[in-house]
Amino acid sequence: MIYLDNAATSWPKPPQVAAAMQHFLAHVGATPGRSGHRLSVEAGRTVLDARDAIAELLGMRDPLRVAFMANATEALNTVLLGFPVSGEHVIVSGLEHNSVMRPLSELSRRGITHTVLPHSADGSLDPDEIRKAVRPGTILLAVNHASNVTGRVLPVREAGRIARELGLHFLVDAAQTAGCIPIDMELDCIDFLAFTGHKSLLGPQGTGGLALADRIAPSRLRMLKTGGTGSRSEHTSHPEFLPDRFEAGTPNAVGLAGLAAGIRHVLDAGVENIRLSEERLVDRLAAGLASIEGIRVHGLAPLGQRTGTLSFTLHGVPVSDLALRLDEEHEILCRAGLQCAPLAHRTIGTFPDGTVRFSVCPFNTPEQIDEAIAAVAAVAGAPHRGAARRTSP
Repeated sequence: MIYLDNAATSWPKPPQVAAAMQHFLAHVGATPGRSGHRLSVEAGRTVLDARDAIAELLGMRDPLRVAFMANATEALNTVLLGFPVSGEHVIVSGLEHNSVMRPLSELSRRGITHTVLPHSADGSLDPDEIRKAVRPGTILLAVNHASNVTGRVLPVREAGRIARELGLHFLVDAAQTAGCIPIDMELDCIDFLAFTGHKSLLGPQGTGGLALADRIAPSRLRMLKTGGTGSRSEHTSHPEFLPDRFEAGTPNAVGLAGLAAGIRHVLDAGVENIRLSEERLVDRLAAGLASIEGIRVHGLAPLGQRTGTLSFTLHGVPVSDLALRLDEEHEILCRAGLQCAPLAHRTIGTFPDGTVRFSVCPFNTPEQIDEAIAAVAAVAGAPHRGAARRTSP
């Protein structure tokens, strides 16, 4: 079996992720930040370690400006539903996931409008389009750091500098890039960054969060939920300070133990090394697929501007059928359809059918890539020169 669905959830995880979670369950187990006994204190250290790790990864000076949440979706909702007010305007890229577009749909009912930036057919974005989209009331620029459909990395640093120049706040959806593309909150002029733990950070599902720049006052964001935090318990009003303002309720401490281990693995390996490794795999994959008659690769960015994700179609074959045959006949696990990003598919011209998506991780090998290419060739009914056939059952 070859797993090529890492843009949805990375697998396998480094062994230390499961070990850290097992250790927490077996030897800690308590709720962090609530009780004063030794196990609760140790649980608090576990959460702090995860906070320190993500802050180090993002170049942040203050780990307390990382608020843990269930996923990037919750983080994006926190900013989009908690920042603009009626009459204001938001600019977004044309590669956004529904985790951005659905909150924007909700905001439209509240009198908050948005503009989608124009892209080239391959998904590339001219940062100067941001200037053209600004109008009175524009308050926020939201950009998908990399497409979950094509893997194209958008020019976040340039976009951030333009946003800062124009007085806009800058939200980056880093669900596809945190852990595999270098990010620096300060150099990239990012005000809000949404991340998830279960993709390139190599942690478990149910982990993620929101990183806030130093210049953002916590009170500027309205809260989506309030409740117990273990702090200021004498007050019925929710704490204003970070991270408590956005961490109501018992945290997923066992998940954060695994997340910390996953991030430490990424830091030890080096984000730039991971980027180069995945880029080489995708380059090999794209070249092999291009040699198969009827295959079209969509939105492939130049080297240095992509993640480990690639989308393709086979002429005359529905994408769902292609993905099913790859799974059932060749044990190649991938994703087909719109990948929860219909706007991105409209941008690259693959709506409404979508694509088949292959997405690699640091644990994939060139040999696996060759087997995947051979499997696509077999389904397409075309021989593929140089690719090893599967011999295992």
